[in-house]
Amino acid sequence: MSKYPKPRKWVPIHKEKYEGDWTQITSRSSWELKFMNWADNNSNVIKWSSEETVVPYRSPVDMKPHRYFLDFKIKVKNSKGEIKTYLVEIKPDAQCKPPKVPSRQTKRYLTECATFMVNQAKWEAANKWAIDRGWEFIVLTEKHLF
Repeated sequence: MSKYPKPRKWVPIHKEKYEGDWTQITSRSSWELKFMNWADNNSNVIKWSSEETVVPYRSPVDMKPHRYFLDFKIKVKNSKGEIKTYLVEIKPDAQCKPPKVPSRQTKRYLTECATFMVNQAKWEAANKWAIDRGWEFIVLTEKHLF
């Protein structure tokens, strides 16, 4: 049995708000599903997309170029009537912090270190990508979603 949930197709109610091919929307976690429902049903969200924005980055693990598919891009009308665009990544809070150093180095610890380093490289690239376009990049965790 895989530790990752099986990706599921998801169909928005407000298809006109989706930028991209709404028939290809895939929910990879219950957290992403919660965000999709929020974006689809929130009247302040003007447009949104899932895994349609791709940002190049270099992995610190293999030093090769890779492509980072952002979880979401949303255009939101804020309380002042301004339209803001956000690139959104949804991650467990544990992956947003460096792993705790164990008493002995284990394979799990090394994997967690590599994951953290790759996430940091992706987020640095996404943040620069967003700033260059006048957007904002944010990482949401279970603490934000629940």
